[in-house]
Amino acid sequence: MNAAPPMPPPSSSPSRTPVAVWPWPIALSLLTVFGLLSALLGQHGIWLALSWTSLSIPLVVMFACLVRARRRTPLSNGGQS
Repeated sequence: MNAAPPMPPPSSSPSRTPVAVWPWPIALSLLTVFGLLSALLGQHGIWLALSWTSLSIPLVVMFACLVRARRRTPLSNGGQS
């Protein structure tokens, strides 16, 4: 009977508390709601600029996070498409 050597425990990232996880999603959702309301209620002037700005920021953050995640993840096919 050959016993398999014990496997090392899986590397786990340090668990984060909900307080550490939720502030950014909540802030981005509030910014989105503000942008939607300002686009709905104000059609001209400062409201238009506020709505464009507040709706663009979550998109920029999302794009930056996607680019950062893609840089961290190695390609599974060796870089060939």
